[in-house]
Amino acid sequence: MATVTIVVRYFAAARAAAGTEEEKVQLPAGATVADAVAELRRLHPASLPRLLDAVSYLLDGIAVRDLTRPLRNGAELDVLPPFAGG
Repeated sequence: MATVTIVVRYFAAARAAAGTEEEKVQLPAGATVADAVAELRRLHPASLPRLLDAVSYLLDGIAVRDLTRPLRNGAELDVLPPFAGG
């Protein structure tokens, strides 16, 4: 079965919830951002799922508005919780 491996980088509260700054996640070929989010929920069931409902994502530095975007091997997915201030 073909797979893609992405690097997930966590920031601020997401980093604390995941317990790591970044991790590699392996997904089936053809996986989307939504598939990656589902896998993150599975990998960190105690702390991350609730936070994932409120975060924003960057895929290779570009804001993700469509979670059906496909992932390429080696892509970087940033998990950004809402930031206070302004």
